[in-house]
Amino acid sequence: MSIEVKVPVLPESVSDATIATWHKKAGDSVRRDENLLDLETDKVVLEVPSPVDGVLKELKFKEGDTVTSSQVIAIIEPGAVAAAPAPVAAPAAAPKAAAPQAAAPVAAAPAAKADTSNLSPAGRFVAEANQINPADVAGTGRHNQVTKEDLVNFIKAGGSSAPAGARPEQRVPMTRIRQRIAERMMQSKNSIAMLTSFNEVNLGKVMAMRKELGEPFEKTHGIKLGFMSFFAKAAANALQKYPVVNSSVDGNDVIYHGFADISIAVSTEKGLVTPVLRNVESQSFADIELGIANYAKAAREGGLKLEDLQGGTFTITNGGTFGSLMSTPIVNPPQSAILGMHAIKERPIAENGQVVIAPMMFIALSYDHRIIDGKEAVLFLVDIKNQLENPHRMLLGL
Repeated sequence: MSIEVKVPVLPESVSDATIATWHKKAGDSVRRDENLLDLETDKVVLEVPSPVDGVLKELKFKEGDTVTSSQVIAIIEPGAVAAAPAPVAAPAAAPKAAAPQAAAPVAAAPAAKADTSNLSPAGRFVAEANQINPADVAGTGRHNQVTKEDLVNFIKAGGSSAPAGARPEQRVPMTRIRQRIAERMMQSKNSIAMLTSFNEVNLGKVMAMRKELGEPFEKTHGIKLGFMSFFAKAAANALQKYPVVNSSVDGNDVIYHGFADISIAVSTEKGLVTPVLRNVESQSFADIELGIANYAKAAREGGLKLEDLQGGTFTITNGGTFGSLMSTPIVNPPQSAILGMHAIKERPIAENGQVVIAPMMFIALSYDHRIIDGKEAVLFLVDIKNQLENPHRMLLGL
């Protein structure tokens, strides 16, 4: 009896999904729990595993098609075995040579290995994985060097390289996730009276604490002590003192949240996602670091679940990992505020009447000015600054 493979039940907030990639084709053998295809929603990419061992008999949709919850997308014949490839006919016996002194066949020389020494590590990986000889590709880099992009374009063009001096263009549809990000950002810009306040933080004591306690922390908890746990904990404490920053607008009402569910912005190849750390106000530093590490791994491997991204009362984003010195992050509605971290730079500052060099970071708070006044936003940012410059205050709940 054939088995139907259906689209997983999608949450109410997700109406449909797009078939991003089929990992199997009709006629292939499949194993139970083996991933058949990737479904892309406007939030995450879902894997659809095979329910049984068997043969994939029919694909009802192709890549790029839109499907809905519980819709049948494939048929599997359980217990069947894929047809073996047809045997290759043995070559006919060669006629006897008329001349007894016929020359013996000469073995074909092995193909020379392509020279990839001038490629970047990423370019070398692409060339070797796809068995491309860089000499066959027209380089657009400095001194006509072949770049990773040249190799990728060479593959997409079916093995033909663009002529030298060409100005190639490529039209690619936006992914569902990227479309959703665009919608949310425009919704934020069009519906929120957004304002950004800035401050700077001396992270000398935080760095000293990480240096002193980082090794025993990792041995005890099995996770490194990073910067994000300090910022998440400081934000959670400040949200308890200034609850309006932790609120959201619902029509003519303001909803005050008595918990700090903090969304941590994580960059992936498909776009920015914001998995949620729940109840950060009651979590330890180790809990926060473990939660962030697990989410980061799941995001890279495409293993985030829809429930991981739902909710959230406040967001932290760290542009400093990419070298950003200052930015104005965009609020993620229905939240009312977002904290932006940036790169740590050593700068001269005045301290106790002396000029000293200190590891400084600019921090930014973008907020919905409809419900958050400038005074509350600035005091919230100052509270975070004070906690980070005196990290023992967080341990004492001050």
